[in-house]
Amino acid sequence: MKYIIIGLGNFGASLAEKLTSLGNEVIGVDSNLDKVEAIKEKITHAISLDATDINAVTNLPLEDTDIVIVGIGEDKGANIMTTALMKQLKVKRLISRAVAPLQETVLEAMGVEEIIHPEEETAERWAKKLNLEGVVDSFEVTGDYSIVESEIPKKFDGKTLEGIGLKEDYNVIVLTTIKYMKGRNEIGAAKQVSDVQGVATRNTKLHYGDIMVLYGNNRDIKKLLKEVRKNS
Repeated sequence: MKYIIIGLGNFGASLAEKLTSLGNEVIGVDSNLDKVEAIKEKITHAISLDATDINAVTNLPLEDTDIVIVGIGEDKGANIMTTALMKQLKVKRLISRAVAPLQETVLEAMGVEEIIHPEEETAERWAKKLNLEGVVDSFEVTGDYSIVESEIPKKFDGKTLEGIGLKEDYNVIVLTTIKYMKGRNEIGAAKQVSDVQGVATRNTKLHYGDIMVLYGNNRDIKKLLKEVRKNS
């Protein structure tokens, strides 16, 4: 099997070495030259490039690769952008890493069916969701932009995205919506099960109590949430 592993931190490097030891051809990719140098003798090939740059990644042998693994961990924005590029380039099989529940939601909405989650939530994400009323979860894509899960308020109940005009009024985009249902785990205990509704369109109808996943400038998202809660 031929693998490309993007992101050579502790997780990605360990996986690359393990797959190589099992007789696979493994290409490791990272923007950090030191990480590439550290592993180049342990796997088939190691390349330093920016995996969020489409001109750079098109130089990789994607068509001949059986599985692409996006193992970027700390930089969630780079993880999402790299995963989106791999989807756009139609790789044969794509596996992406999620280190946070919201990140997993976005990957699911993008159509990623295989997701690895080797780590726990961070204090930074908890601080963010506790700091803004109505926020269920969030993470930064860049310094100024975030993806945020927020409860759908009563004032939006039964309305379409086109009808509420978040993009026009606040410059905030709804990526997807999530329904939470009652389910049971492997041992029969009750738990909440999330059902991601796919990529949102202007005709997507919102329902009070569900979750909407927002993308935008932190300032715009904060303004939207503040006004929505004030008028609820």
